[in-house]
Amino acid sequence: MKRWGLLLLRVSTGWLLVMWGLDKFANVEHGQRVAESFYLGIGSQAIVQNVFGGLEILLGALVVLGLWRKRAYPVAFIVLLITALAVWRSILDPWGWVLEGSQVLFYPSIIILAGAMVLWGTMDQDELTLDARLG
Repeated sequence: MKRWGLLLLRVSTGWLLVMWGLDKFANVEHGQRVAESFYLGIGSQAIVQNVFGGLEILLGALVVLGLWRKRAYPVAFIVLLITALAVWRSILDPWGWVLEGSQVLFYPSIIILAGAMVLWGTMDQDELTLDARLG
């Protein structure tokens, strides 16, 4: 059960990064709005969105495949940590009872971050990866 759970966690976490990267190409304006709303406008230029998108797709693919995990997992954790920090209000107060600007749909950011921590912390136990197959 553990090996299949780690596989599902790895594929779903990595695929989320791939989807975020693809969104930066398919809907640049959305990425720009996200950068403006949550990241103080940092990276809101279209070219930066494309570069970030490409890097996110690559990182997500590495996570999905379980390749270069010693480098990919910490980077994925940092990306997901930055995302969780950007929506901290929604993590602490999902319904916005106290903190303005919260959205319950952003609460899972903490769950995704926890999943990235589990992947990183159990990387030696995940047998269904390209790293494990390649030795």
